[in-house]
Amino acid sequence: MIYGALLIGAAAGLLSGLFGIGGGIIIVPALVYFLKFDQQKANGTSLAALLLPVGILAAWKYASQGQVNFKVAFAMSASLFVMAFIGSLIGLSIGNTWLTRGFGLLLVGVGIQFMFSTR
Repeated sequence: MIYGALLIGAAAGLLSGLFGIGGGIIIVPALVYFLKFDQQKANGTSLAALLLPVGILAAWKYASQGQVNFKVAFAMSASLFVMAFIGSLIGLSIGNTWLTRGFGLLLVGVGIQFMFSTR
């Protein structure tokens, strides 16, 4: 599970630096589909990984209900830290047109997945 969390954090970090996104659109669906978290645990764990300085009260509330996996949240935080920087380097080097197209494809892909999911 920790290796999965590291991969999810790396992907979210890369895409965050590249497209300015992360939690809701990358981490939450990845936790649900790849680590088989339920939606509440995915939301709470994403908050703990990304938003402790901003969303500490929300993360605390999820944690008080047992809906945060801190081991996964901290593993994702570590890989997010590094990969967000790398994503920003790529995003700044590929140009606005390709960045915009890539972001659009990402949103369409996630939208289609959620539209046809049986979860």
